[in-house]
Amino acid sequence: MAIAKRKKRFFSIELPLIKKETQLQAYELKELGNRVIKYDLTRILKGKNIIITFTTEFKDEQIKTIPKEIKLLSYYIRRMMRKGTSYVEDSFSISCKDAQVRIKPFLITRRKVPRKIRNALRLKSREELINYIKNKTSEELFDEILKNTLQKNLNAKLKKIYPLSLCEIRVFAVEKIN
Repeated sequence: MAIAKRKKRFFSIELPLIKKETQLQAYELKELGNRVIKYDLTRILKGKNIIITFTTEFKDEQIKTIPKEIKLLSYYIRRMMRKGTSYVEDSFSISCKDAQVRIKPFLITRRKVPRKIRNALRLKSREELINYIKNKTSEELFDEILKNTLQKNLNAKLKKIYPLSLCEIRVFAVEKIN
């Protein structure tokens, strides 16, 4: 007796954070748990080169996607850099309502500035982000980064120290879920 061959099929998976749908290939729906999906948001965000990473979870006969990381690609930053400007970057880990997250802000000033001003910008951005993030969930933060509201609020507060030409979150990643 011959054994019947199993055939892989495509299953539609919803990505509610970006309001898109994608397809994954597997033999059965439950095999799609613990998969990693990388989605390029360049066309959606009008040229802002961002890659978002989701992990899938199989629960109650359905696949749920959980955002894990947003990453601004390096060639976007290189395109924004100009001669005669300074940049400030930082990296720190903080707890939000439901997870431990790593955040890496990236700031570009309009002109070359002394180290004291760069340090003041870095410390002020860290302070503002810590105060803002501690009472939000990771889902809300992913949404705000995609809509650019977090960056605009941060830019408005840092403008008092020195005007910026670019204020972005270079990396936002969930390290551990509480």
